[in-house]
Amino acid sequence: MRLPEVPRAVNFFFRRSWKTETGLNAQGNGNRGSALVDFLIAGTQKGGTTALFAYLQAHPEICLAKVKETHFFDIEKNFKRKRVNYADLHKHFTPRRGQLLGEATPITMYWEAAPRRVWEYNPRMKLICLLRDPIERAFSQWNMYCELGFEELSFADALTQEAERCRAALPLQHRIYSYTDRGFYCEQIRRLWRFFPREQTLFLKTEDLRTRPQESLDRVFDFLGVRRQLVEPQVVNAHSYTSEMDVAARSRLADLYECEIRQLERLLDWDCRDWLAVAR
Repeated sequence: MRLPEVPRAVNFFFRRSWKTETGLNAQGNGNRGSALVDFLIAGTQKGGTTALFAYLQAHPEICLAKVKETHFFDIEKNFKRKRVNYADLHKHFTPRRGQLLGEATPITMYWEAAPRRVWEYNPRMKLICLLRDPIERAFSQWNMYCELGFEELSFADALTQEAERCRAALPLQHRIYSYTDRGFYCEQIRRLWRFFPREQTLFLKTEDLRTRPQESLDRVFDFLGVRRQLVEPQVVNAHSYTSEMDVAARSRLADLYECEIRQLERLLDWDCRDWLAVAR
């Protein structure tokens, strides 16, 4: 399937913007003739995006942003101007000739306004999403914010009060207390597909990246159109929890997510029985 052409006026603006605002020449930056970021690791938070970022950093055909999580497309102030200053995104890259440009901001798939912004920037963008068992993902997020000092409630109380606490961020999404809300992947996937053809999206299980990294990375390499290379299994950004999820909380989340997980199986043609089996 042929991808849509970037409108000439859009192409002209970005090439000019890249030259004048970042000091890089769009014709000679080596990005396969493009001045735009080529791919984005769009989710999910606590889904293994740091590990994937680390694996891709070792590939000679890929230039990743100098920082993980540029947070360009989910920051509202970046889009208040009449003309978006993409130099704030481009400044994170120093590519060599022939390299693809990529970045990883896992809130992208969750942030409602982000997919359209990404599409307006580059309708050819490729999107990679790692999806984790939403039950484990929610507990991992809660643990992270406890460690960072942003959360004082127990996990059970945080789940009970999530909806009320998240209203404080309306009409936006809450960046901290959205423990269960982020795990409803189907709506997020459909939002991506509203702007991007399915051929430009790749969804992987977090558990597969952890247990079968070479197989998962081969899929990523093929998706990006770079040569396959051997990877050394590594553990990145893994933390031991100070406590385990209790049975009541796990059962509660299993009931919450059961229909969502069944729907995800149909949407992606996946088998996610393991996600629910652990909870029963």
